[in-house]
Amino acid sequence: MDYIKTMRKWIGHETLFTVGCGMIIENEGKILLQHRTDEDNWCIPGGVMELGETFEKTAKRETFEETGLEVQELELFGIYSGEKCFVEYPNKDRVFSVQIIFKTSSFSGTLKQTGDESREHRYFEKSGLPGNLNPRQKEFIQDWAEGKKTPVLD
Repeated sequence: MDYIKTMRKWIGHETLFTVGCGMIIENEGKILLQHRTDEDNWCIPGGVMELGETFEKTAKRETFEETGLEVQELELFGIYSGEKCFVEYPNKDRVFSVQIIFKTSSFSGTLKQTGDESREHRYFEKSGLPGNLNPRQKEFIQDWAEGKKTPVLD
């Protein structure tokens, strides 16, 4: 994240615009979620786009880094924007992040359970999602569980 660190040196805690790309991985009707190490909540794999990357490349890179899985046959699930995309982190950094969310059931590799960003990975049924979903991702995880028509443009 050299870009973000560099920008933070210039703008301090002021609002930074970013693009996040996430991946809904389905397996037998269940969604793969990761339990974050930095927060006690569950989210989908994903992260911030680097300069020059495509949405798809970002989603694939972040998914591999966080899960060890290589994803194929990505389908656009939704684009999330608007007031709800403003976030203030505990360190007072503010971000406005548009979220590009993909979905797939085509993947290979061995799922790693822990890493720098995750304590555990687990598949959840639509009716059995954990109560402590990441507040910044809750909307699109619930949209998936509700079977919203895709792509969701919000």
